Amino acid sequence: MFMHDQEPQETDDPPVYSETVLATPNEQNIMACSLVLSAVGISHKIANLPHNTTLQVSTEDLHAARFQIQAYEDENRNWPPKPDTSFKTFEPFLQPPTLLLIGALALFFTVTGPWSAHSFWFIQGAGDATKILRHHEYYRLITALTLHADTVHLLGNCFFGGFLFHFFCRLTGNGLGLFAMLLTAGLGNYINVALHGEEHLFVGFSTAVFAVIGMLSMLGPHNRVSKRYVRIIPFMAGAALLAMIGSSGERTDLGAHLFGLCCGFASGWILGRPLFLRLRRSMWLQTFLFLLSIAVIVLSWRAALA
Repeated sequence: MFMHDQEPQETDDPPVYSETVLATPNEQNIMACSLVLSAVGISHKIANLPHNTTLQVSTEDLHAARFQIQAYEDENRNWPPKPDTSFKTFEPFLQPPTLLLIGALALFFTVTGPWSAHSFWFIQGAGDATKILRHHEYYRLITALTLHADTVHLLGNCFFGGFLFHFFCRLTGNGLGLFAMLLTAGLGNYINVALHGEEHLFVGFSTAVFAVIGMLSMLGPHNRVSKRYVRIIPFMAGAALLAMIGSSGERTDLGAHLFGLCCGFASGWILGRPLFLRLRRSMWLQTFLFLLSIAVIVLSWRAALA
């Protein structure tokens, strides 16, 4: 008689998922962590409980599962980043003084009249490169902004300037917006004078209009679709507006428009920094800068008429 030894049958016992590695009511988080464990080959199961959803593993895989989930959470902390809503949530304390600005320019034109070589106002307040460079009459950089050659010149600046100034102050606040416009326009006029040299006369609010165009271009939406072209889009937009409305006409001061636009790009970049985005929410700062801007205009004309 021959005896035959029966070989024991090999059986694979299913793993026992006795350890809970994650418990949360957030099913989306559970599914993300499940994908992480699947990617590294850790067997697990998802169990739905009345108030939580759990991710369970075997005792042998508990340490490795915790390590992988912790690494995943550390890597994805603060992601996705919150969208920049600083422009959308900001509201100026008061409506922009657009009508005040346009009305003041129009009212002042009824006093000064159009350009005339014998007008006291233009003799004392027009932009005169010789007097600015030789005699340091820098107040003319500001007073020239309030003078206009004729009615067409005035209406063009009031229409475009008022429209753009309104939306600019909606982004920056009234005080910061008005002060930035005056400072940038004055700087643009000075650069234009310095490059033109002496024997150059200029008047008009156009430099301020193009300064606002430049600042608005740089203060546009930060979350653009294509980051590849984000740095050149503001310059393209400003150049297009310069070509359309700022380079035609026999007496157009293209230099003032160009340098106002370029200074506007620089000022707009500064105003878009986080510090200034926070400062524009200060009512005290906005009030101080608004009063300071009015004082600069009044004192400039006081110096001119003295």
